[in-house]
Amino acid sequence: MQYTEIEQPRAGDTVLVGMSGGVDSTLVAALLQERGCRVIGVTMALWKGDLPPLPDGRKLKGSCYGPDEAEDIEACRAFCAERGIDYHVIDVKDDYQRLVLDYFKAEYRAGRTPNPCVRCNSFIKFGALLRGVQDMGIQYDCFCTGHYARTVRPAAGVWGSGKTPVMIACAADITKDQAYFLYRIPSETLEKVRFPLGLTAKKDVFAMARARGLVAAERAESQDFMPPEYVSYLFSDKPGIPGDIIDLDGHVLGHHQGIEHFTVGQRRGLGVSSTRPLYVHSIDAQKHLVVLADNDDLLCGGLIADDCVWPADVVPDAPFDAQVKIRLASRPVACRVEPVAADAQPAGAAWRITFAEPQRAVAPGQSAVLYIDNVIVGGGIISTALP
Repeated sequence: MQYTEIEQPRAGDTVLVGMSGGVDSTLVAALLQERGCRVIGVTMALWKGDLPPLPDGRKLKGSCYGPDEAEDIEACRAFCAERGIDYHVIDVKDDYQRLVLDYFKAEYRAGRTPNPCVRCNSFIKFGALLRGVQDMGIQYDCFCTGHYARTVRPAAGVWGSGKTPVMIACAADITKDQAYFLYRIPSETLEKVRFPLGLTAKKDVFAMARARGLVAAERAESQDFMPPEYVSYLFSDKPGIPGDIIDLDGHVLGHHQGIEHFTVGQRRGLGVSSTRPLYVHSIDAQKHLVVLADNDDLLCGGLIADDCVWPADVVPDAPFDAQVKIRLASRPVACRVEPVAADAQPAGAAWRITFAEPQRAVAPGQSAVLYIDNVIVGGGIISTALP
């Protein structure tokens, strides 16, 4: 695929920077100010304070949703005040509760494995946050974040349409690449989005931040969307439905207190004893069954993805070859992509993705993201794993 890199903000541009208090977004704000941009910092307020403190009184760190949000906001506020940067906190708590947390619970209770970061980026960080900024009457030329990704524009129209939308491409530092999380951001939103760290290695980010004396360089980085210790609280709004844990032949191996505690590929915390390692093979939400199997039984030849999205909403007009990632940590694998139905497919319809080599633990609810030459050309939510 031939494409050109989208130009980064220039001196004199007004740039909105999404800030979390971490080293990446803080460095982005500093670099843009040094470039001569007028920087406006914004932070999402997500935490509703609705989960109780842990019994042992521990203070948790390193998550997007948690009680340390106030400390993150204060760190952003202090940095911006020191540098004379306008700073605003945008309240998106209700949207986050409805579109991310409630979705997360519903998906697990349906026996699926959701990706809250994909959901948050498309609906909250690049959705509700920007609407809140607009409601405040704030004008800007570009919206920048500390994500490790790039924005590019194809030289030719996508799928022969003549449309050349801004598209997401992988970061230069592939070990930190976050393009996978961003595939559902609408093309019209991407027109103003820039990722200044897309060509920068993570180790260089720390070096640059320390050279500028940024406090954020010494702060712990976020690893999860929610502290694991809070997940049980999240599901405490209603009791789980008990059921059986079985093998592929239907033999009962044990019992569980709710399918929401399991995900495809899981090995630990299964609550059964065995002379060999067992893994979650599948989950039957209707019968409240968790099915375990040997590792080799988790290999799949492909998948069906629905709720598919495409750049500029242009749906491919024929089957095509690409690479696919079935989770953030998986390596891209060559695949054939074709519509489930023979006729032309509308946006959101189901597509079959056949792997060139078997993939392990394809989890319904996760995202299958499609790449050509390291540029995201589409993706969808996994509905079915194919043997």
